[in-house]
Amino acid sequence: MNIRSLPARLGIGYDAHRFGARRRLMLGGVYIPSRPGLEGHSDADVLLHAVCDALLGAVALGDIGRHFPNSSRRYKNIPSLKLLARVREMLRRRGYTVGNIDVTVILERPKIARYAGRMIRNIARTLNIQPSQVSVKATTNERMGFIGRGDGCAALAIAYVFPPE
Repeated sequence: MNIRSLPARLGIGYDAHRFGARRRLMLGGVYIPSRPGLEGHSDADVLLHAVCDALLGAVALGDIGRHFPNSSRRYKNIPSLKLLARVREMLRRRGYTVGNIDVTVILERPKIARYAGRMIRNIARTLNIQPSQVSVKATTNERMGFIGRGDGCAALAIAYVFPPE
């Protein structure tokens, strides 16, 4: 069977960062007024990094570390919405269309429900899809592990994409 004859492709993305950076906390391209922020080479937006990895995985293009290495000064402190836009272009050039994105952020605090709408709009705008095609939700880790202790944050995303016709 030719892979292009399949109706859709799925990808899963995961990212985690520790708290502790002296910077703003960014999730889904939204500033969350909380201290500390997340450590990382870019803006450390775990939510968008997981989305990028899910999209790249769906089209078998590897992960964000392959395309945007943390060894490159070019990506130092770059807003992750810019990385997502570049991933969108990689998919577009190959003829893929995003069907939907589903993301779960895992953290004890801060609570992010009130910011989810803005995160959804940021992702939808950047991917040129409708907000109804994006889901952002959060859960805690029930005080277990590094997330439960408040040492960090993680995100898990799944992307559904349609191949070129």
